[in-house]
Amino acid sequence: MADDQFDAIVVGAGPAGVTAARELANAGLSVVALERGPFPGSKNVWGGILYRAPTEAMLPGFEAAAPLERPIIEQRYVMLADDDMLALTYRSRHFSEQPYNAYSVLRSPFDRWHATTAEAAGAEVYPEVTVTDLLWDDGAVVGVTTGEPDGELYARCVVLADGANSLLAQRADLHGEWLPMDQALVAKELIALPAATIEDRFALPAGLGTALEIFGESTMGLLGYGFIYTNKESLSLGTGALLGDLIETGINVNDMLDRFKRHPAIAPLIAGGETIEYSAHLIPEGGYNRMPKLYGDGVVVVGDAAGFVNPLNREGVNLAMLSGKLAAHAIAEAIGRDNLSAASLSRYRELLEQSVVLKDLYKIRNITEFAHARPHVLGEYLRLAATIARDYLTVDGSGKGEKQKKILKRLAGLPKKRLLSDLTGALKAFGG
Repeated sequence: MADDQFDAIVVGAGPAGVTAARELANAGLSVVALERGPFPGSKNVWGGILYRAPTEAMLPGFEAAAPLERPIIEQRYVMLADDDMLALTYRSRHFSEQPYNAYSVLRSPFDRWHATTAEAAGAEVYPEVTVTDLLWDDGAVVGVTTGEPDGELYARCVVLADGANSLLAQRADLHGEWLPMDQALVAKELIALPAATIEDRFALPAGLGTALEIFGESTMGLLGYGFIYTNKESLSLGTGALLGDLIETGINVNDMLDRFKRHPAIAPLIAGGETIEYSAHLIPEGGYNRMPKLYGDGVVVVGDAAGFVNPLNREGVNLAMLSGKLAAHAIAEAIGRDNLSAASLSRYRELLEQSVVLKDLYKIRNITEFAHARPHVLGEYLRLAATIARDYLTVDGSGKGEKQKKILKRLAGLPKKRLLSDLTGALKAFGG
């Protein structure tokens, strides 16, 4: 490959990188995607949610070919206190019928299949290639190197899709040094259970699934959340928090996961299951306010490397894939102009601003800061809510009027100024 000159090199064969490679190939350009693992998806046991509509828009008919797990018919938001659980569940027949809204997926088989769609379009995908640095000419990125003899590869544009902690984005001077508060560290397990057991424990029709986002005690009081996604014959389960908070408190994310699994509301759901995969990895949490510069001379950055994750609405893969598509379109236009300068590639940012990617990230840009400054929201307030629920639902001979007075007394004990500050802060943060 040393003597090859491509129109584009994509570093990383995750959802964003593969989408960029496929779209570039569909535009008639020569493109190679380089993946450091033995195959795309081999370095991650991510289990998550794939939304049908945005995926269908890029890959018509994907449902017939992609390795999908269960259609997701239900969303549960669960709040854990010490020994208590509060939950809000939405289930709809509209999610239970085709076309489905979303599917649970597993990263390893999905990414491996996804890479074949780029190859079918004419892109070359090379696994077990680790890019160590960028190649430069007169201030512009002109290729990559593996650091090995004959390991230099040249292209008119390089797409950085190398994940949350993108060292290449730093070398391209698109991002400063990543800060611990810009990343969340998540520990995950894949727990094997028979399909019938999953359906019985989660009250699911055969073959259909649910997604649980779990807050509060799931992260030992730190800002973050746990999750459970049902697969065909396994559960994707995990929890995580901001890396900066883990460092400051000394909490180990593996201990956090073990404690989460022992909670009285969680343990029965996974009882008898066998852990068959484990992973700990970083997820970008800096959001819109910490987003790197997205383009330079001869280079663009996409997906997790650009921080395109919406943790509030559990969206990452769809944003990553869309960013790869828009980057490819901007690169194709720039090559058509024979101009790969930063000014020419700024079209990528324009396309992102017109899409849901930056519109949605801008909308939630202040939420992490709001929640991080108020740990009592998922701590003290959640415990109070659990206590109130327990008081009211306990039948012990006390009249409901007496119980209501007790509840009002508990609520009256909240600091009024802080509560008002929390309410106004929430309105500002969630209002965008």
